[in-house]
Amino acid sequence: MSPTSETAKGGRRLVIVESPAKAKTIKGYLGPGYVVEASVGHIRDLPNGAAEVPDQYTGEVRRLGVDVEHDFQPIYVVNADKRAQVKKLKDLLKDSDELFLATDEDREGEAIAWHLQEVLKPKVPVKRMVFHEITKAAIQAAVANPRELNQKLVDAQETRRILDRLYGYEVSPVLWKKVMPKLSAGRVQSVATRLVVERERERIAFRSAEYWDLTGTFATGRAGDSSDPSSLVARLTAVDGRRVAQGRDFDSLGQLKSANTLHIDEANARALAAALENTSFAVRSVESKPYRRSPYAPFRTTTLQQEASRKLGFGAKATMQVAQKLYENGFITYMRTDSTTLSDTAISAARAQVTQLYGADYLPSSPRTYAGKVKNAQEAHEAIRPSGDRFRTPAETGLTGDQFRLYELIWMRTVASQMKDAVGNSVTVKIAGTSADGRDAEFSASGKTITFHGFLKAYVEGADDPNAELDDREKRLPQVNEGDALSAEEITVDGHATKPPARYTEASLVKELEEREIGRPSTYASIIGTILDRGYVFKKGTALVPSFLSFAVVNLLEKHFGRLVDYDFTARMEDDLDRIARGEAQSVPWLKRFYFGEGAKGVPAVGGAAEAGNGDGDHLGGLKELVTDLGAIDAREVSSFPVGNDIVLRVGRYGPYIERGEKDSENHQRADVPEDLAPDELSIELSEELLAKPSGDFELGADPESGHQIIARDGRYGPYVTEVLPEGTPKTGKNAVKPRTASLFKSMSLDTVTLADALKLMSLPRVVGKDAEGVEITAQNGRYGPYLKKGTDSRSLQTEDQLFTITLEESLEIYSQPKQRGRAAAKPPLKELGTDPVSGKPVVVKDGRFGPYVTDGESNATLRSGDSVEEITPERGYELLAEKRAKSPVKKTAKKAPAKKAPAKKAATTKTAAAKKTTAAKTTTAKKTVAKKAPAKKATAARVTVDE
Repeated sequence: MSPTSETAKGGRRLVIVESPAKAKTIKGYLGPGYVVEASVGHIRDLPNGAAEVPDQYTGEVRRLGVDVEHDFQPIYVVNADKRAQVKKLKDLLKDSDELFLATDEDREGEAIAWHLQEVLKPKVPVKRMVFHEITKAAIQAAVANPRELNQKLVDAQETRRILDRLYGYEVSPVLWKKVMPKLSAGRVQSVATRLVVERERERIAFRSAEYWDLTGTFATGRAGDSSDPSSLVARLTAVDGRRVAQGRDFDSLGQLKSANTLHIDEANARALAAALENTSFAVRSVESKPYRRSPYAPFRTTTLQQEASRKLGFGAKATMQVAQKLYENGFITYMRTDSTTLSDTAISAARAQVTQLYGADYLPSSPRTYAGKVKNAQEAHEAIRPSGDRFRTPAETGLTGDQFRLYELIWMRTVASQMKDAVGNSVTVKIAGTSADGRDAEFSASGKTITFHGFLKAYVEGADDPNAELDDREKRLPQVNEGDALSAEEITVDGHATKPPARYTEASLVKELEEREIGRPSTYASIIGTILDRGYVFKKGTALVPSFLSFAVVNLLEKHFGRLVDYDFTARMEDDLDRIARGEAQSVPWLKRFYFGEGAKGVPAVGGAAEAGNGDGDHLGGLKELVTDLGAIDAREVSSFPVGNDIVLRVGRYGPYIERGEKDSENHQRADVPEDLAPDELSIELSEELLAKPSGDFELGADPESGHQIIARDGRYGPYVTEVLPEGTPKTGKNAVKPRTASLFKSMSLDTVTLADALKLMSLPRVVGKDAEGVEITAQNGRYGPYLKKGTDSRSLQTEDQLFTITLEESLEIYSQPKQRGRAAAKPPLKELGTDPVSGKPVVVKDGRFGPYVTDGESNATLRSGDSVEEITPERGYELLAEKRAKSPVKKTAKKAPAKKAPAKKAATTKTAAAKKTTAAKTTTAKKTVAKKAPAKKATAARVTVDE
């Protein structure tokens, strides 16, 4: 029986999902008997600041939004921007006979469903409708087979939310006091930042080692063809039986790890090459092994993010935004999943396409299954795959741009997962010869041939290392046998230097967090977005570079909140939270141990947070104790880092700087450090260079006409020149006199500008002449560059020098031309990035008044200090636009004046009961106490970002 015919008998059903796009798609599958409406995400949350807390709550409850003294009861308020939607849902519910909560099937979705139930207070039957793909069959099956709300998942999500609130609201103020205002700390955010900082520390401490080897080109003497080349290239691997050192044989300080390896320097390498010039070589050995490679598992959240980064250049955030659209429009299954499992339906669909597209030879005799590798995998979702019982090929979807590219990636990976192994042979050939001075030199070459490509016909996984050989990369060697003579066509000497460990990319950071079991994979995209937005990390190309600010923050957290950023401790917290989700542990006792510490409030010190501790050293105190006693934290010490030569880097409230000597002392030196400078690039040499740069005022001389002293100085908006007015000159009031000031041209610098230059600059604006009507034309230097002005009509000039050279005739010629829209004719884009996943419009980089910016024609976002036109990636452009949209003010619509109401009724509408939910193990007495509290005023709230 169809859902529509069932509804005809049972009345109207209200189905609530999270997003309007999802609602629209689902509505098409359910028919006229259903009303499908979106909650538009969370409808209520913890208050975002004390101003949003109902008046009846005071003290710590008002500050935290959580009543830590009464079983950590959260104070929930309806989000200000969701009130109209909540009213709409309530009105729809009045006319409904049944309510289906159809939010996502994960902790977050379960929590949204619970909040909806708590706020709407339905008097009709409530059912939980779950599905992992938006297809007609899946939606109708979900309606026919609803379940009850899973309270364990709700409790688990709520515990995480409370934990993150306590962590963020208690630790962040410490950073404000000791490092810089407006900083933030978070349970996973801070650990992720620490990982990036530690990698940069390794790069700073790294010392490169130089090593040399030889490369020989050896010929077989045969003509050769594509299957049997005539020559091979081999690298020197051993001399007199000792293995020649390569990069992996050196430690981070540039020292050999083992004395058994042979370190060859340039002189010895050249001497050995000369001694091998007339040597006869022969094949010492040929080792052949079978090669076999099995398909990669279907995508889960983190592997999709990593592969989309490698292959498509998407950031984690952009990947999830595009995947969300694909899911909501019915193209793929749910994209937040830890599972690599495929349903029987999906396996059948994939196997059918293997046969159809590649032939029966590529189909294994039995379906492939993939065991989950993620510890405490969240819920029993499927892997990410094309939706439906028959997969649409990319060409059949009608998709374009980024959605097409991501769908194609998911489709290829899913189909390939049900194909046969790739098989072939790997061969290692060793070549030996005796040098003129009697040394035995051994060269080695490796090759690979693939005899059956199997799944590699459909899909090849990318690699984080750009130099890594991909699985389908063949390298054929000549067909040689042991003892065959070879001639050396060329022997070259090669120098190498070891490289510091690579910085994290978004893909490799996601991989690292998952391997350390820190946080939930579904939140990694938002975590990376947070540390970028907070200025803890910036991008250089795809690399994540920590700022100097993040060094100060991590330094403080490591020294005084060691356990809070300890990797193992954070992973154990994740285990505890998963135990709560499974019903194996209770929320309130765990939160008490974490917040109040060992034995506090009568809690025994067993398990969970108390067992792991969350202080530094052996300290087992709770979070509250840690953030209360801040006397031991020396703000200057945690923000100071020695560079060398008595130079110290300091992170100040207005940015990083270096100094040498005590402030106000005779030998004190100070210089600002560029905020976009990578920490490992701040060498002693660069520091000395920065300190040697002129600073302060440069006296240029006296103006011959006024006698005022002219000085040059570096200001907030760049270098400029100004005059020093005599003492007693009025600076305020109607008789105030302002000093003449002018910015230096781009071609000028503080240490070379002259008095003549300064006087010339301060002579601007220059009167060029008058037009035929007698209107004066002036040349002026403005905030956005040089320009001409005639009345209210301004025209841009091409160069600053034109301010002094342009003639009246040239000016009149410029004014005779039609004025371009805006300041000038539209310049061609500097770079094209692709199609924005949100607006669906092409994104380009342009040059603007404030420098380069990205735009999709609707939104503009200026490039940050860590971005460059040459290195900016498409996903970075999309991220900047998404951030710009999020910060843009919401457009207000005109509202009709409300009808006047009776005073009593008006008073009633201004108050509402505060929403408050008790967590596990709460007593009846506690509930009665809450019930007796006076009704609270209606609170205003905004959605608080969960930092997991």
